[in-house]
Amino acid sequence: MVGARSADRTHASAAPSDRGNFLPAHPMSRQLRIIERYLGWNTIAGFLLVISLLGVIFSLFELLIQLDYVGYGNYGITDAFVYATLTIPKRLSNLMPMAALLGSIAALGMLADHHELTAMQLAGLSVQRIALTVLATSSLLMLAAVMVSEFIAPPLDQYARIQRFKTIYGNNVMLTRHGFWTRHGNLIIHVDKVFSGGGTENTKVFEFDENGLLRQFILAKQGRIDAGKDWLLLEAEATVFNEEDIAQKTLPEYRIENFLSPSQVALLELPADSLSLSGLHEYIQILEHRGQNAERYALAFWQKICLPLTTGVMVLLSLTFVFGSTRMRNAWQRIFAGMLAGTFIYLLNQIFGQLSLVLHLPPLLMTLLPAGAILLVALRLLRRAF
Repeated sequence: MVGARSADRTHASAAPSDRGNFLPAHPMSRQLRIIERYLGWNTIAGFLLVISLLGVIFSLFELLIQLDYVGYGNYGITDAFVYATLTIPKRLSNLMPMAALLGSIAALGMLADHHELTAMQLAGLSVQRIALTVLATSSLLMLAAVMVSEFIAPPLDQYARIQRFKTIYGNNVMLTRHGFWTRHGNLIIHVDKVFSGGGTENTKVFEFDENGLLRQFILAKQGRIDAGKDWLLLEAEATVFNEEDIAQKTLPEYRIENFLSPSQVALLELPADSLSLSGLHEYIQILEHRGQNAERYALAFWQKICLPLTTGVMVLLSLTFVFGSTRMRNAWQRIFAGMLAGTFIYLLNQIFGQLSLVLHLPPLLMTLLPAGAILLVALRLLRRAF
């Protein structure tokens, strides 16, 4: 009997331990994961709402600009709509940092107004964990922005520009990363670069006779648009193809009459931010190999590289509008303040970018300086709040 009671006591004392092995996980951790998913979805919804609104507003501005071209050639209202639509991905990728800032402020601000953030903290979700959840969710948005900026926006933007030019001036033009090709009478012309002041760089002219045979090849490193649509190529190297031999000579100048005006060329210019990262890297190497200035393209390259970093810093800054300020009582006040901050940061980035070009400063440094300054400010404000 004593042995039986001892065995029973041993079994009874072991039973709770055995049952403990089969108890479900603590419900609090599962509850926190549900809250984090809810917070993440709200962050995504806020971002999508803001970037959609910004996309519509800036697309309407672009449409108004394109309406100025309506009536030139065959360019109509439908073509203006098509151009504004095709350039939406590029517009959205440029708006990504601003959308991340305002979207996060809108999402967290609405949750704060409905006391949901307070409820989350009472449920065990710390402010630090809320911040990490928002940043983790935003990292997915950053990845999407990089994909759009690299693979979707550049080809659509280039296609839109080519189609606009063809609709206005005809189909005899081909736009590439290395300038443009076009036909003008018995000439086939490749222009590597046209500057805003009307100067040209590395112009190649293939001149054919009436039988379609190559008569001469002209290469001019420099030139200018002269007298409206006339192009004047300076110190041109000419290779003349005769029936007997091939002769080379230097021409003080070579004139292409009634070619393209500065306003027409402006439509063909491919901005640096219209190229993908791979396209920018390739073009920078080409320019450096030629000994030409590649600073503008290097700046665009590093701005694209740092886009995820800038976006992450903006998300971090958005937390200060929710947790760091007691004066802003509702989401709309926070959003308005965020718009002012975002506009200031955008102008700051533009100023630093232009300074890097004017003063020939390292583009990577001038791209990182604004983001670094904003990061320090955001961390200081969050440290006070936490």
